[in-house]
Formats: sequence, C-alpha cells, structure tokens
Amino acid sequence: MRNQPKYNFFRNTTYALEGLKDVIKNESSFKIELLIAIILLPILLIIELDIIYKLLMFMSLMGMLIAEVINSAIERAVDLVTLEHHQMARRAKDAGSAIVFLSIVVFVVVWGVCLFFV
Repeated sequence: MRNQPKYNFFRNTTYALEGLKDVIKNESSFKIELLIAIILLPILLIIELDIIYKLLMFMSLMGMLIAEVINSAIERAVDLVTLEHHQMARRAKDAGSAIVFLSIVVFVVVWGVCLFFV
C-alpha cells in the first residue's frame, strides 16, 4: 500500500506550495535561477515578439526551474537512502544534474535564437 493520502486538490496544492517554499529556502541553485526568472519575465512581457516566441521563451525558462526542482527531489531521495559515498548514489545525483544542465542549454538556445535571430 502506498504512503499517500486520498487525493484532494486543495490539500495537494498546499503540499506543492510547501515543497516550493522548501526548495526556495534550502537550494541556492534554485534561488539563482528564480532570480533569473524574476528578472526575465518582465522583459519577456515588454519585448516585441510574436506570442509563439514568447511562449517558447517562457516554457524554456520554467523548464529550467522545473528541472532544478526535479534535481532537488532526486538528491533528497538519494540522501534519504544513504549519506555514504556510493557509486549508484553518485550516478543518480549526476543524472539529476544532467537534467538541470540540459534545461539550461535549452533555455540559452531558445532565448538566444528568439532574441537574436527572430
């Protein structure tokens, strides 16, 4: 049996916001990426681009934040299982870091193309 309460939209939203608050409080990489998002979102609203390009830019920016939260979840789950140095734990954490790296590459490419070639 799963350790999960019955689905309730409002309760689950509360859990999600608690998780987001915890990541903001405890993850320095997320804080940096959130600051980037806070700076770029107003710029995204005022630049003159078609809505499709703005949407792509927004999704790539949010994708970077989502990837960082996924990485944090992976790291916490691995640390829950073992704090000892273990090859599989390192590989899991490295895979999480790769998610973040690839999301940043997508972000930079999408924003670069949209701002300089469109």
